[in-house]
Amino acid sequence: MLPLTKEQEAALGLELAAKRQEHADLDAAIHTLSESDYKDRMLIQRMKKRKLALKDRIVQLENILLPDIIA
Repeated sequence: MLPLTKEQEAALGLELAAKRQEHADLDAAIHTLSESDYKDRMLIQRMKKRKLALKDRIVQLENILLPDIIA
C-alpha cells in the first residue's frame, strides 16, 4: 500500500470522525426508539443495518490510518 499524503490522511481522519459521530448518534436514536412506546420495527432494523455499515467503514478507515505493524 502506498503511503498517504498529509492531505489524504487529514481527509480520512475527518471522515473517520464523522462516521464515529454518526454511529454514536444512530446508537442513541436506536436506544431511544427501542425504549419508547412507539416502536417501528422496520425503522429500527434499517437504523441497525446503517449502523453496521458505518462500523464496517470505521474499521476500514482505522486499518488505513493505523495499519498493523508486523514486528
